[in-house]
Amino acid sequence: MSISESFTVPFSVAARRGELLNAQCPSRDVLKHMTSRWGVLVLVILLGGMHRFSDLRRKIGGVSEKMLAQTLQGLEADGLLDRKSLPVVPPHVEYRLTALGIEAAQHLEVMVDWIEASMPRIMAYRESREEGSAD
Repeated sequence: MSISESFTVPFSVAARRGELLNAQCPSRDVLKHMTSRWGVLVLVILLGGMHRFSDLRRKIGGVSEKMLAQTLQGLEADGLLDRKSLPVVPPHVEYRLTALGIEAAQHLEVMVDWIEASMPRIMAYRESREEGSAD
């Protein structure tokens, strides 16, 4: 933020928004949790409603149990999802988005939809780059 900008933006507004470019800003952790490979997928899947841990693991190809657990812990710590442990044997844990999580997941869903819709163009670009480097 430039000096002139710092006088035009009230401190209370700047403090609430965070400073994502500042290495010490806690918003970086939230960004990391939400936009990690697994974080995006978890949030988008949970837009469909409650899922158990095992359901999430089955739906997300390639995620290890450890990585999924870490991802869920980070998203829960940020207030994006609720975790409910059911007192049954074997233990069942359910996850659902909070209101804040729904809002975040809807934004990520737009990005995911754009990626899916743009895949033909992305793949064509990749192929043209590979053909150009093969010459």
